[in-house]
Amino acid sequence: MFDVAVFGSLFLTLFVIMDPPGITPIFLALTSGRATKVQRRMAWQAVAVAFGVITVFGILGQQILAYLHVSVPALMIAGGLLLLLIALDLLTGKTDEPKQTKDVNVALVPLGMPLLAGPGAIVSVILAVQHADGVSGQVSVWAAIGAMHVVLWLTLRYSLVIIRVIKDGGVVLVTRLAGMMLSAIAVQQIINGVTQTIQAA
Repeated sequence: MFDVAVFGSLFLTLFVIMDPPGITPIFLALTSGRATKVQRRMAWQAVAVAFGVITVFGILGQQILAYLHVSVPALMIAGGLLLLLIALDLLTGKTDEPKQTKDVNVALVPLGMPLLAGPGAIVSVILAVQHADGVSGQVSVWAAIGAMHVVLWLTLRYSLVIIRVIKDGGVVLVTRLAGMMLSAIAVQQIINGVTQTIQAA
């Protein structure tokens, strides 16, 4: 009733795409300056949103994209543009958004989606669900999805200790580095979307 190969393949694929170690500095930059309780809640919210998005697309992904007439490359380009806007804010230090609104937006966008539940993860899950054979395959696929989100939550939850160590100066440095990393991810995602569009034409 459990296919270890399917589980391992999807888990490793999602680990590489979602990249818990790589998302840590971005999470720290976006949540710095907030109370520990708020940061923990945001970590939970971000992972919950990502899991919800992945679950919906795992079950109804093909139907949703077909109904909206949205291609995967278009999804990638849109996600890249959104990430690029966030990256520019991190690089320029624009943090004048109201705190309450910012808390909500950061947990949902860009952390939950498209950073964690981005086009790459969504497409991987859609394909894995489609290709899973029988009950054992489906159980293995959803077990891998659940395990990956547990790893994500643990990584974000315990990365908050880093903020207490690096202090304010370190937070500024991490914010700028996170902005650079995020801008590179965004540009690469846009390039991949454009390349796939050209290849399909």
